Amino acid sequence: PRPNPPGPSLLSRELELDPHGAGEPHLRRQDADSRRRGARSASSLFAVPFVRKIGLDIPANRGDRRAAISDFRFQDEGTTYREYAIEEYRPHVEPYYLPIGNEIELFTAAFEERVPVLLKGPTGCGKTRFVEYMAWRLGRPMTLIRSKESGADVGFEHALPLVTVACHEDLTASDLVGRYLLEGETTRWIDGPLTRAVKAGAICYLDEIVEARKDTTVLIHPLTDHRRLLPIEKRAQVLEAAEGFLLVISYNPGYQSALKDLKHSTRQRFIAIEFDYPPRAQEAEIIAHEADLPADIANELAKLGEKVRNLREHGLAEGVSTRLLVYAGKLIRKGIPPRSACQTAVVWALTDDAEVQRTLEEVVSSIFE
Repeated sequence: PRPNPPGPSLLSRELELDPHGAGEPHLRRQDADSRRRGARSASSLFAVPFVRKIGLDIPANRGDRRAAISDFRFQDEGTTYREYAIEEYRPHVEPYYLPIGNEIELFTAAFEERVPVLLKGPTGCGKTRFVEYMAWRLGRPMTLIRSKESGADVGFEHALPLVTVACHEDLTASDLVGRYLLEGETTRWIDGPLTRAVKAGAICYLDEIVEARKDTTVLIHPLTDHRRLLPIEKRAQVLEAAEGFLLVISYNPGYQSALKDLKHSTRQRFIAIEFDYPPRAQEAEIIAHEADLPADIANELAKLGEKVRNLREHGLAEGVSTRLLVYAGKLIRKGIPPRSACQTAVVWALTDDAEVQRTLEEVVSSIFE
């Protein structure tokens, strides 16, 4: 095979200061041919020789060096991204969440008492957003700094680290805890996301836990009682969970069967908080905020969601989620006609059955004439 061409896309970049005065460095591509040469891997951006070339001071310690390099914001023709170690990610701004019941008080009490939490509810009803919001809300500490320009106190809030794992049927215990990997002629241990969360004192959120194999879910048992321990059998070690660690799992009861359900020995280790789609008034408020829509259109979309959910007993497997209604609202905000937006985001997304689709289209037409 033909070798890859040399990479002027790396060597011809230079470090500059943010033109808006933020003082953060970014990278500007200077050659126009680099896009045609193909994208370089993300790891090549963090190559030590290149960083030395642009004059970045690199710590001697390998871990500190990697952290220092990845702390920079890289910008390529207007595209920016940030890279985090999985146990270091946390919400940067307050996630929008509208409480429906006393779920915030329940979760706060569970966190303070280190009681594991089970969230159950239909898809798109706000379970994941709720966990993100609570990670932000429970964050500590808060530091007030006097602004030199305005003289006002500015609050800097640090959310709790949040480790999210999307469970699936091929998820193994090694995927959660860690494994040995070959590195040259030796092996190196790599911690899994659960192990990292235990060490960092993070909230570990296992989404759709029933999708994981039953022999995988058993390993969380020592973390969910008074012991708060994570056994690592391959290393003959036991980890004590750091202060702040909380295990949160979720699943959708509507999808479960006898083959995919939580074992009673697992279920009875958690307190359970039930979620459902919000009432019409609250859902309209959520749609208006998330899609940046006028209140009247948001009310119509919430009304559509209510009517579609009433069809679950007439051939529709599941009602429309709040998430899909928000998607429809975003299309409407961009100028897509409401009926077309609802057909794309609601009707076609919910079912492939032609007869059910016609029924849903009639419901849409009755609301958006």
